Order: sequence, then structure tokens, then C-alpha cells
Amino acid sequence: MSPGEVAGRLWDEVTSRQPLPDASLVLLSGAVALALVWWPTTWPLVRLGVTVVHEAGHAVVAVLVGRRLQGIRLHSDTSGVTLSRGRPRGPGMVAMLAAGYLAPAAVGLGAALLLADGRGLALLWLLVALLVALLVWVRNVYGVVVLVVAGAGVVAVTWWAPPLAQSVLALLVAWLLLLAAPRPLLELWGRGARGRRGSDPDQLARLTRLPSVLWVVLMLLANLAGLVVGVATLAPDLLQR
Repeated sequence: MSPGEVAGRLWDEVTSRQPLPDASLVLLSGAVALALVWWPTTWPLVRLGVTVVHEAGHAVVAVLVGRRLQGIRLHSDTSGVTLSRGRPRGPGMVAMLAAGYLAPAAVGLGAALLLADGRGLALLWLLVALLVALLVWVRNVYGVVVLVVAGAGVVAVTWWAPPLAQSVLALLVAWLLLLAAPRPLLELWGRGARGRRGSDPDQLARLTRLPSVLWVVLMLLANLAGLVVGVATLAPDLLQR
């Protein structure tokens, strides 16, 4: 296949529409995603994916508020860090710090809206584009491996898998982000004030003089609101019963 044909196929897939799968498949995908989030064995892998989006949120907002992005690191314990330079205080710094824990729910909601509009393939290619963009800024080998493996997997499904598999993957991406977004905040809440030292809410508390637990609650409420809207978008009948 020539470069022109590849570009043409990519354009066709990004701009095409695919109807949202049957409601039973949507709900089944949500149930699988919930099990993956809940099950201790699979949660670390899901959390690693959430961390990728978390750090992407920091990076994107850092650039938007005029900070200089220096790099991103992903660690095998599912943690991550995004380094940027700029003013150490002010609204831009607050927005950048808050963006991390809000990003998974925001991206999950965006994914749900794309799916509802029949843009499942566009969602998968946008995910690939995000991973490629992050690859430029990752500064450790483990992070590079994570992004390359994830990106290769999404490309393989998007390019060669049948439409049903593509729909299932797109649904799982949306459900996993929506359902997993609150859990890191719940874990952070359970650690107490000492356990939150150095975390994003702790840094926000130092900048704003609002308690770190208040920041945890506010971001948790925002994520739960995103989950409710996401469920209403993907499975409207579920909330009407």
C-alpha cells in the first residue's frame, strides 16, 4: 500500500461514522471495564493507563498556560511525573496541577461523546496521536516501552481487526477512563494527610491554602459527575430505569 493510499484510508476512517453498537454490547463492555477496575490483579495495568492520561493532562495544560514542558516519566509502580518550568505560583500553576486527576474523566467523557456520535474509529486514531505526542516528551525507557506497546496495540486493532473488535476497544477505552478516574482519588483520600504529602492535592493546598482533602473531594466530585454524564451518553436507558 502506497503512502497516498495509507493517508487516504486514515482520512476515510477518521471522518467516517460507525453506529454505536447494540445496547447489550455497550453494557457488557461497561461491566468488563468495571471488573478490570475492581479486580486487584488487573487494576495496576488499568492504573498505568490512567497515569498516562493523568500526565498527559498535566502536559497539555502546562503548555496551554504558557509553561515550558521539560519531560514526562512513567514508572513501573504506575506513578508518573511531568516536569515543566514557569511561574511557581498563580492560576496557571493551579490549573496545571489540577488537570492531572481531572484528565481521565474528561478524556473518558470526550470518548463517550465521540462514540455516541458514531466516531469510534476517530477516537482510536486520536488515542494513537496522543500516545505519539507523549512519546516525544517521555524521558525514561520504561515510559517509552509503555507508550510504544500501547500505541502498537491500538494501531493493530484499528488497522486489521474487524469492526466489532474496534467497537469493543473504543467502548473499553471510554468505560475504563470513566470508571477508573475516581479510584486514585479515593485511594489518596484513604491515605490521610501524611499519605498525601507531595501529591497534586498537597501542592494545590500549598498554593491556595485550601486543605488538600478539599481538593481531593472537589476533583472526586468532578470525576463522578463526568461518570454520570458518560453513562447517560453511552447507556441512556440505564439511568432512566
